[in-house]
Amino acid sequence: MAGRGFWKSFRMFAPLPPEVLEALAIVVQPRRWAAGEVIFQSGDPGDWLMAIEDGRVKIFLLSAAGRELVLRQAEAGEMLGELALFDAQPRSAHATAATAVHGYVLTRAAFRSLAARYPALTEAALVHLCAMLRDTTGQLESIALYQLRARVARFFLFALAQLNGADIPEDAALSLSVSQGELAAMLGASRPKVNRVLQSFRDEGVLCDEGCGVWRCAIDKLRAEAAADE
Repeated sequence: MAGRGFWKSFRMFAPLPPEVLEALAIVVQPRRWAAGEVIFQSGDPGDWLMAIEDGRVKIFLLSAAGRELVLRQAEAGEMLGELALFDAQPRSAHATAATAVHGYVLTRAAFRSLAARYPALTEAALVHLCAMLRDTTGQLESIALYQLRARVARFFLFALAQLNGADIPEDAALSLSVSQGELAAMLGASRPKVNRVLQSFRDEGVLCDEGCGVWRCAIDKLRAEAAADE
């Protein structure tokens, strides 16, 4: 069973006192999914969130013609399905295990029972949902309003901020578990175009490919690229 330290690592639960985290650890349910297994589909009933302990989950949309738009790749230390705790609406996207996944499920019923005992849980969840909305707005802005070079730079800076907070160290390293094709899908561009941008960034010293998916980043140069369209 994941203890309170595990739950405190999530943004939604980080502000909560130990007794709430311990109560949370008791009511969640461990779950495993094999690589390629469907976790949920758009339109499925939504009544639980998942906290990922290990593995990676692809969250995406599908058009009627079968075209796929990747919204994000959720990894260990991230959650998905938070809205289901509040709105009782069907799932708005598809989620598939990109690798073998181990996580914990918190149902709406368990959440409401805990929130009735610990009102701080509801407040923390609402703050987290507001932060999610701000993140989504930033992602949409990057895709809709910026050229591809800026979008790639903003993606790297966003991922680094998720790991380091606002104070990203110069010459920080980022380990990407997504393929360049998956990165292209998240940025709303073709793989060849994203590859050309990455090659340009390597040639210009913005990024250094250290192999095995690890990129050494020149933060000042990335920030300059991210702001180039402004």
